[in-house]
Amino acid sequence: MAATRPGSAPVRFKSNYAVSRKIEPFYKGGKVQISRDGKHVFCPCGTKLNIMDIATGALVHSIEQDDQEDITSFVLSPDDEILVTGSRALLLKQWEWRENKCRRTWKAMHTAPVAAMVFDPTSTLLATGGCDSTIKIWDVVKQYCTHNLKGSSGVVHIVEFHPDISRLQLFSSSMDYKIQIWDLKSSKCIASLDGHYSAVTSLAFAADKDTLISSGRDKICMVWDLKTREAKRTVPIYESVEAAVLLPEDGDFSHLGVKKRGLHFLTAGSKGVLHIWDAATAACMYTQPVPYQRVDAKEKEEGSAHSLTQCMLVPGKNEIATVTAEHNIIFYDAQTLQLRKQFAGYNEEVLDVRFLGPADSHIVVATNSPQLKVFELATSHCQILYGHTETVLALDVFRKGLMFSSCAKDRSLRVWRMGKAGEVVCMAEGLGHAHGVGALSCSRVKESFVVTTSQDCTIKVWNLPESLTAKAKAGLVSSPEILHAHVTERGHDKDINSVAVSPNDKLIATGSQDRTAKLWSCPDCSLMGIFSGHTRGIWCVQFSPVDQVLATSSADGTVKLWGIHDFSCLKTFEGHDASVLKIVFVSHGTQLLSSGSDGLLKLWTIKTNECVKTLDAHEDKVWGLHCNKQDDLVVTASSDSCVILWKDVTEIELEEEQAKQEEQIMKDQELSNLLHEKKYLKALGLAISLDRPHTVLTVIKVILKETNGKENLEKNILRLRKDQKESVLKFLVTWNTNSRNCHEAQAVLEILLKHEAPDCLLQYEGIKTAVESLLPYTERHFQRLGRLVQASMFIDFMWQNMRLADV
Repeated sequence: MAATRPGSAPVRFKSNYAVSRKIEPFYKGGKVQISRDGKHVFCPCGTKLNIMDIATGALVHSIEQDDQEDITSFVLSPDDEILVTGSRALLLKQWEWRENKCRRTWKAMHTAPVAAMVFDPTSTLLATGGCDSTIKIWDVVKQYCTHNLKGSSGVVHIVEFHPDISRLQLFSSSMDYKIQIWDLKSSKCIASLDGHYSAVTSLAFAADKDTLISSGRDKICMVWDLKTREAKRTVPIYESVEAAVLLPEDGDFSHLGVKKRGLHFLTAGSKGVLHIWDAATAACMYTQPVPYQRVDAKEKEEGSAHSLTQCMLVPGKNEIATVTAEHNIIFYDAQTLQLRKQFAGYNEEVLDVRFLGPADSHIVVATNSPQLKVFELATSHCQILYGHTETVLALDVFRKGLMFSSCAKDRSLRVWRMGKAGEVVCMAEGLGHAHGVGALSCSRVKESFVVTTSQDCTIKVWNLPESLTAKAKAGLVSSPEILHAHVTERGHDKDINSVAVSPNDKLIATGSQDRTAKLWSCPDCSLMGIFSGHTRGIWCVQFSPVDQVLATSSADGTVKLWGIHDFSCLKTFEGHDASVLKIVFVSHGTQLLSSGSDGLLKLWTIKTNECVKTLDAHEDKVWGLHCNKQDDLVVTASSDSCVILWKDVTEIELEEEQAKQEEQIMKDQELSNLLHEKKYLKALGLAISLDRPHTVLTVIKVILKETNGKENLEKNILRLRKDQKESVLKFLVTWNTNSRNCHEAQAVLEILLKHEAPDCLLQYEGIKTAVESLLPYTERHFQRLGRLVQASMFIDFMWQNMRLADV
């Protein structure tokens, strides 16, 4: 099925899309752990523990407990071999995580969930700190509990073994802000380090094994001498500290202000940046530059939205990894703290998405936040773009794919540009709307203007100076240039939900909550006409890339096509049971893709008004829908926090169907040859493998027509494998329902009953159903045969009497 246009090659209609990739939440908060080799990151996500490949960002395994309870804590052993998880069901599970197999399960013996876990350096002892104020130590090899340590106050949220295994000491901290030292030989608390005034968040042991650094939410770090068990120094950090990490003494950290040897540590906390401190002098040696703009005074003081919740050293890759309160996992070079990679663990509600880059190598995503996220599809590396101060509502990309625009509830428009290395910078900002800016559209021919619409019911056209794009190309943009609206026009009586620029940049279409779409000339925004016909608000408007046609989608569940010359409705597509939120033209304008608030996508052929395919992969409203330049990939974004990439599989399915048909023809020819050569056993086997009951019946009929038909059939049936006999039994149940084929069915059934022992027959798959189906039809066939015998005897009797009369 193809459509042709004058002077163009035939266009093949699309028939199906398949999910090629899913970007979904993989981390929703809690402790993250990275394997020592730096290849995998372990992230808790509700009832699951997700294991990600750091190089590709791909999900390797998703470990889930049978009880479907949330995983409260987990730990990976220092040798990267043993993974233990604990859930709210108070069970501990040991996993062979590479095979995703649970090796054993045992009761935690805590009366409340486990809050913290740690292995000793030998990977043989496991300590669990519970919400019930107790600590238990387990011998993982011999599989029994070795210690039950009581005396903590409240939840035990930190447990750490001393790195010197000969000392057999365990350090813990709970709700009394003290650090307790437990002697495992006597199972007693031998010391309590008292110095913090708020929760202790981390413990780090120095290489000499006699120095301990602790961090706390009381905005200090403390350096402890473990020989005297006294505090050597208190280091004021001036922020709530979530983690302190010791820098290796043999490393070169001269780029970070570390000029001499000694004990240095790195802190991460509420300000969202890393600091390096000299433990001997309590001096700050380095502060990481702020990677974002702070606009809110309170946020500037607290930094809660960008605060770091975790920090760790990855020795296998010479990296520092941090985890943010926004559920992002960031990897830095340990020597320079230069950003290497960033993963977005949780996207919340996704409001819009667009392909980005000259070869559509990236996607830009607007989530329910002021930040934009740019994902590199090959590696899942995520750039986070700061600039807007309230939730970003919509996106659009210019034709070449290097520049894009965003608009937000903060009443602003921003224009961004991607550099050659993939880095994105903000090049311009426009302010002027009285309410949140809900929709925008970029110019199509050149990167010359942006049209925005707002809840204030106005349309604004923003011109982009050529000097600005020239500066951006040269990489000379240091701060966003301020844009001013060239034209402002009141467009509708209610919120304007969508705006689109025509392919030639001469027209603008708007769709509103007032149930109408309007056509405007560009750039002066003079009204050309109104499209009326929808019974509820319009969510999306789109110009056809090839015809002088406008498509609209509405909350009334329909998609309409309109002629832009006479403003008449040309076609209506009905099929969605809910609001149609987005539409795009595909297949060179011959088909439409629509997405609804029911989570469904529908593919429509315009010529026939037919819904070709319904795609179901989202669980909530699909707000974002965009097609790439090659017209073979589609990306969708939904309120279910998922971004899905769909691949056009029309050609693949067509090739598979053709290959299937060719194979079928070959098999049919082979079957015909086998019957001709009287190789009945092979013919039966082939027909059974093809799952073709009628062909099997044909082979049996051919065999029975032979001189010694019954003997041949018996010989061939008995030589079949058990699974083949099961298939034949399933087939003959169907044959037996038809009087024309009952003789063949009964012949095969007789062979099976005569030569298969009852015990063996009872092992056949579906034997019970087969017997239940065979009995009534078999009785009916015998009754019919009985009547035939009676009738034939009566005819014979009449014939004999007639002969006697003749005599």
